[in-house]
Amino acid sequence: MNIILCRRTTWEERVICLCLTMLFFLAGCENKREPLPETTPEQIVFQGTIIAVGDSLTAGYGLAEDEAYPALLENRLRSDGYNYRIINAGISGETSSGTFARMKWILAQRPDIVILETGANDGMRGIQTDLIKENISRSVQILKEHNVSVILAGMRMLTNLGPGYRSAFAEIYPEVAREQDVLLIPFFLEGVAGVPSLNLADTIHPTAEGYKIITESIYPSVLQVIGEIENNRTR
Repeated sequence: MNIILCRRTTWEERVICLCLTMLFFLAGCENKREPLPETTPEQIVFQGTIIAVGDSLTAGYGLAEDEAYPALLENRLRSDGYNYRIINAGISGETSSGTFARMKWILAQRPDIVILETGANDGMRGIQTDLIKENISRSVQILKEHNVSVILAGMRMLTNLGPGYRSAFAEIYPEVAREQDVLLIPFFLEGVAGVPSLNLADTIHPTAEGYKIITESIYPSVLQVIGEIENNRTR
């Protein structure tokens, strides 16, 4: 009897061991399955890069980023078949001196076009117009030296600064555009400035509807420069 019991126990142990061995084998096979190939989203290839450089008027003060003109302009271009990336490089409160100081960073983004809107904060602080002009002119010159096409956005100043200052300020932009031979948008806020329904409560910064008008206003200038760039590429 004792011998029979020992044999039965040994047979059961062998069966259990065999089952465990099969389980470990199957688990090993499961772990050795080849991983599924990773999928990555298709990389977008842009025709070029446009940087919108400026102050709070470019940044879209008080609004969502997709309501400011750079985002609207990018959507407008894409709807017409121009696959250009637009970087919103607007900084609220920035003066023309700050813009000039950022030229190295701007160039590091390798832009094809820069839309330059600056000087309004200088004007509201009564900074000498000669200094404002020098900052803007030097910024444009640096961009041109690196083969960046520049669209200069003109600004006008508030009436409470007096007619002499307002006139000298307004002349900055056509003078720089003429001397540096760049395209000028005569007045960035054309059709929006002074219209209460198109500006925030501060009467300075455009609403979302105001930016739609600005986008349509500057659009022909952007298309003109893009056309010049594309023609040069095909030569």
